[in-house]
Amino acid sequence: MRRFGLVLLATTALSGCHMPGQPQPGPEVPRPEAVMSFAQLYGENCSGCHGADGRNGSAMELANPLYLAIIDDADLRNIITNGEKGTLMPGFGNAVGGNLTDEQVNALVSGMRAKWAKPNVLSGVTAPAWKASQPGDATRGAAVYAQACARCHGNTPQKPGPAGSILDGSFLALVNDQTIRTIVIAGRDDIGQPDWRNVMPGRALTDAEITDLSAWLIAQTPPHPGHPYPLAPHTR
Repeated sequence: MRRFGLVLLATTALSGCHMPGQPQPGPEVPRPEAVMSFAQLYGENCSGCHGADGRNGSAMELANPLYLAIIDDADLRNIITNGEKGTLMPGFGNAVGGNLTDEQVNALVSGMRAKWAKPNVLSGVTAPAWKASQPGDATRGAAVYAQACARCHGNTPQKPGPAGSILDGSFLALVNDQTIRTIVIAGRDDIGQPDWRNVMPGRALTDAEITDLSAWLIAQTPPHPGHPYPLAPHTR
């Protein structure tokens, strides 16, 4: 019995105080607010809507050099932090109930630019401003749509063009005028949507035309999106 005890004591000493079957220490898991890796932050917070590599998601293509060229860091930070009213983009900042610190938002912005921006993408070209400088005119916007958009997207929701309808009420209910303006200017190369230089036959769209087009499209949003039939009067 004494001999068995000595053997057990020696085994314990040689094992460095780790008894057989005892779990070994694993890697330390960082606190959520300490995560600063762009890949992890993007994968956990953005990829579900914007695509695993910034492309082919349901929301705006972030791996779009034109998009990153027309929007500045302050606006990117504001969108990530506070979300976009009138769209499905939520706010991720701590101040609005999200889970990202200001430092993590900055890491996402700088990471997107480092990974996807191309400094010379607008070399020799003046793009329209990301934000409109004045309200659009929906009446003029209807004419722009007929000339620049209808051949691909159709004239009515019931008769979509080869690229699908952007007059569908369910789609319009998920976007705002800034969403439309951004896509018209920057395009979406991942789904074959050209930028502002290649939607109007023979020339680029002007800043004013883009503003008017965005205003007209948003004006087509039905009062009750998603309802295929008129709502019945409320009765008690």
